[in-house]
Amino acid sequence: MSALGPRIALIHATAVAIEPIRAAFVSLWPEARTTNLLEDSLSADLAEAGHVNDAITARFVSLARYVHKTGADAVLFTCSAFGTAIEAARLAVAVPVLKPNEAMLEEALDFGQRVGLLATFAPSITSMRSELQALASMRGVHVDIETRTVVPALDALQAGRADEHDAMIAAAAADLSKCDVVMLAQFSMARAATSVEAALPKAKVMTSPASAIRRLKKLLA
Repeated sequence: MSALGPRIALIHATAVAIEPIRAAFVSLWPEARTTNLLEDSLSADLAEAGHVNDAITARFVSLARYVHKTGADAVLFTCSAFGTAIEAARLAVAVPVLKPNEAMLEEALDFGQRVGLLATFAPSITSMRSELQALASMRGVHVDIETRTVVPALDALQAGRADEHDAMIAAAAADLSKCDVVMLAQFSMARAATSVEAALPKAKVMTSPASAIRRLKKLLA
């Protein structure tokens, strides 16, 4: 690892994920050197295929191997609907490879058993629910999961209407008022955290960029 600070490769399936994780690194770990690799056909291809298939998995493995060859000390995928593909990529390189939400999911179980998942990309919910249930089972705890998907919010953000994006997410979050903790599934949703906290003053609101950075700092310390 360079004396200049660890080099973290960030791999994105959508452009709107780039700024939230950049801002989180500036705030939480400015010493880290980040690189960005955008492959924005992945989300469209997943939507068309309907599931993570062998072809998509092979592409994730190739992406991980590529950034490893460029000198990455760790890899963070910011696309939350590709869990099994990222697991395959993790086995392909000799540096830490993180799913976007795994650190947040593990931290969430520390705050209660009533958990809310809020997403703007529908395929993320299936992957995250499965991973959260598996983690809860490993810990021997029961978890009640409520989910909400706000697809129009992502459309608004991609169209440059960021305030509208945040407002729609906060409105959807109000339905999760009985949850102990609410997770924002997409990296692009992190910008709405303050609005969600205002809508849910009694819940712990978590974002995946912050949790992922905390995990990476521990892994590379």
